[in-house]
Amino acid sequence: MKATVRAHPNLALVKYWGKRDDALILPHQSSLSMTLSPLSVRTTVAFGTGSADEVELNGYVAKGSERDRVLRVLDTVRAEAKGAKLGPAKMVSRGDFPASAGLASSAAGFAALAVAARAAAGLPADPQAASMLARLGSGSACRSVQGGFCEWMRGERPDGTDSYAVQRFDEKHWPELRMVVAIVSRDEKEVKSRDGMKNAVETSPYYPAWVKDAEVEVVRAREYLAKKDLQALGEMCERNAWRMHATSLAADPPLCYLMPKTLELIHSLREQRKKGVPVWFTLDAGPNPCILTDAAHELAAEAAAMACGATEVVRCVPGGDATLLAEHLF
Repeated sequence: MKATVRAHPNLALVKYWGKRDDALILPHQSSLSMTLSPLSVRTTVAFGTGSADEVELNGYVAKGSERDRVLRVLDTVRAEAKGAKLGPAKMVSRGDFPASAGLASSAAGFAALAVAARAAAGLPADPQAASMLARLGSGSACRSVQGGFCEWMRGERPDGTDSYAVQRFDEKHWPELRMVVAIVSRDEKEVKSRDGMKNAVETSPYYPAWVKDAEVEVVRAREYLAKKDLQALGEMCERNAWRMHATSLAADPPLCYLMPKTLELIHSLREQRKKGVPVWFTLDAGPNPCILTDAAHELAAEAAAMACGATEVVRCVPGGDATLLAEHLF
């Protein structure tokens, strides 16, 4: 009744920005992401240990909302496998992310937790069920259960049973694609993503247009990925990121995640494209741009980032599925 899983984070090419149901973590619109390797989180889950649940994250005992989110996933598994009488659980999770990567580890962490918990409970391997389970811990985690390029379908049902991620293309589809994460700031965000998106949903006059537009962009993204059309995909990533940030700039109070070095790098990419270098940015709710390019121009993208003041870069390739490992963390 023990299982260990390694999962990778993901970066949305078409962003998830706003919940229609906070409790079930159901989005207002679909999104599509690229799973990122080599970054990963390993998680071991065992049931029937001790007298109470134990949750350890990166070497410390989880408390408060962090612990509650993990227990929600474990409780859901216990309810599904109630005949097994699983008992208390122990969960240990460790990530290999650079401290300054600017990429949330929660997506990889909850994807690994969902797959490991189901395996430890003796439940059958089921990417759809694992995706819905991971979503209960972190919305974007549903897109890290499988590798390559995954679409989180918004769904229509109020119970969330049709809101999960599906793999549109695996990691072998476009192995030359690269994502270069440029670290321009290590400072903690003043407004967390979940609070920023809530503010945009509730107060931004641009938000309804964002939802409509993003849903259409998912369809376009699938087409560009199928054709391996880097220019079209890059242009779409940029406009989707700009439009997401526009909802927050128009919110009340306004919220701006961009910093001067963010804008400097974005403008420099335009200059690079004039020179024939295929580089485009995408940007989550934070100041650190991610540069979409190909293998032949990966080093040029890194150089452009460093020239604009990035203190570190993380070069990523399409990553694979959340995978069971033989070696456990305890």
